[in-house]
Amino acid sequence: MIKLQSLIGAIICFNGLLHAASPNVLLILVDDLKPALGCYGDEAAKTPNIDKLADEGVRFDMAYCNQAVCAPSRFTLMLGSRSTSTGLYGLGSKLRKVLPDAVTMPQHFSKHGGYVTHSVGKVFHVGHGNEGDPSSFTEPVFKDKVIEYAGATSGSLTREEALFTNQQLDRIQQLPRGPAFESPDVKDDDYADGRVAAEVIRRLKDAKQPFFMAAGFVRPHLPFSAPKKYWDMHDPGKLPQPKITTPPADSPKVAHKKGGELVAYDIDEPVSPEMQRKLIHGYYAGTSYVDAQIGKVLDALRASPAAANTIVVLWGDHGFHLGDHGFWTKHTNYEQATRIPLIIKAPGVSKAGTMTRQLTESVDVFPTLCELAGLPAPMGPQPVDGVSLVPVLRDPTERVRDHAYHCFPKQSMGRVIRTERYRFVDWGGEKELYDYETDPLETKNHVKDQAEVVERLSTILRGHPAPVK
Repeated sequence: MIKLQSLIGAIICFNGLLHAASPNVLLILVDDLKPALGCYGDEAAKTPNIDKLADEGVRFDMAYCNQAVCAPSRFTLMLGSRSTSTGLYGLGSKLRKVLPDAVTMPQHFSKHGGYVTHSVGKVFHVGHGNEGDPSSFTEPVFKDKVIEYAGATSGSLTREEALFTNQQLDRIQQLPRGPAFESPDVKDDDYADGRVAAEVIRRLKDAKQPFFMAAGFVRPHLPFSAPKKYWDMHDPGKLPQPKITTPPADSPKVAHKKGGELVAYDIDEPVSPEMQRKLIHGYYAGTSYVDAQIGKVLDALRASPAAANTIVVLWGDHGFHLGDHGFWTKHTNYEQATRIPLIIKAPGVSKAGTMTRQLTESVDVFPTLCELAGLPAPMGPQPVDGVSLVPVLRDPTERVRDHAYHCFPKQSMGRVIRTERYRFVDWGGEKELYDYETDPLETKNHVKDQAEVVERLSTILRGHPAPVK
């Protein structure tokens, strides 16, 4: 009996050691953040904290979202499944209605690794009738505002405030449009991202290990509401302006964008040069503001006992048009809307201060974190499209996929193959081809003059399953 008790005690102790050795995960999600960052070569950006994280980890230079809009992009991250595999294409798509038995990333970590899982800020998309997925987490979800004003406003409920809080959804068009930006002289935590950072820091201090903590920040999402000091960091006369303000020559109309998210704010199209400068200034101010909040979180982590055993991932949910091609915000299949920042710091695995041109998709984060944590690879029941990037973290010259795949549904479904040189888009018959070696600004659709490339990439696209309707 004594021997049996000793054996049981040894097993319990061994399991405890296993859990103690399991790496923590800090997954930082940033809304609407494209690679307009110092570490990605943007000389106008003032992002010292994200730049420092890149110096400590691996920067993925060719990472792409699987769909350039908030809710579907976050589903792809949390499920490891492309939206074409799940049918979760819309802002109001409800995960549990479409995939009631899906196992999300935090659920997988809880089930297979005993992780305590947290959601702080904007992780899943909440709004447009969508309530996110609080059941994915073992700890209470911390939510805060996405659309927010701290300066002088009328106080009336605006269209976007209503949409993002699921209020009066049946009368959105009757509500007033809100300001697209503001720069009051207020404290960081007068906006949600400051409060989110404070809550993440509080939870990091108290978290039981191993933990999986998803921290979601909302700037630089519109409205560009940020304290004045972050606006003052940038000279609007020195910020980059779009070099091409018309759609690519010979591109199909289905690929273009007009209105969209800007319509909800007090901006009329075409956007005037003065307004264009103000919006670009607001985007860079919002990026500097969120960088400062992320810096607070990372400094708190570095000062904690968990620092040496915590994987850190920074991920932008999609890119953002700032007047290029005459487009604004996201919702397209072009480079500015689909390319995202992705930085991974994995102690003992990743090589500090390195970069890779491995083509990467949002769906790859789930299997990558599972392998880093020593957990089984995700098996669904939802289709899992991602591949592990661990070989690339060990050696940035390694390759685990030769193209990225993404989509955007409009009047027809636009599906995309992105190789290191080309982007090929098929809108169900109408096609686009962009050559980033000879035409990096997408000035012309090259379908007619590069037939062999079109056929080769069409063959790759035909190898992907048909999109779920």
